[in-house]
Amino acid sequence: MNLNQITIPSLDLEKASAFYQKLGLQIIVEALPDYLRFECVDGDTTFSIHLVEKLPEGEGIYVYFECTDVDEAVGKLMREGIEIEELPNDKSWLWREARLKDPDQNQIILYYAGKNRKDPPWRIEAKTKI
Repeated sequence: MNLNQITIPSLDLEKASAFYQKLGLQIIVEALPDYLRFECVDGDTTFSIHLVEKLPEGEGIYVYFECTDVDEAVGKLMREGIEIEELPNDKSWLWREARLKDPDQNQIILYYAGKNRKDPPWRIEAKTKI
């Protein structure tokens, strides 16, 4: 199994489109005002946004985008006027992260984990199938 895409809700796809293009995603489907789909520059994953009348309640959605240089990515976004809620810092789980919110208040985490993304020191061994 492989993850193809994640779809998140938005109240305003035009604002969302501008935001995610500033993050560096490439738009591949533009069916305004109802739907947008992007591809990540690295890897094979896609990311889409659909129009909703009301956003989910609670903490919202957390989306992690991996980049090789979090500090450089954050600097670029700040120069483009995007507000960063948490500047890049090293986490106890061995990732470097920065946090910001999209126009719909979804939490966006830019991070770099290297080998620790899938193979942290505390990784459990996969159980063998019988």
